[in-house]
Amino acid sequence: MSGLTTPSVIPFPRLRPWLLAVPLLLLVAYLVLMDNGAVSQTGTFLHELMHDGRHLLGVPCH
Repeated sequence: MSGLTTPSVIPFPRLRPWLLAVPLLLLVAYLVLMDNGAVSQTGTFLHELMHDGRHLLGVPCH
């Protein structure tokens, strides 16, 4: 069985940016793609921004 290697351990400082970025990116993706005012109830500006983002990405929203 040549060619098999033992898995290396990823040090936490190299993993930390991903642990912060992935949830933030998932939240932004939810707000743009799925939220129809359930979370973004801060006024019409944010709602319209997300609405225009859906149209820009080609996601149906009506």
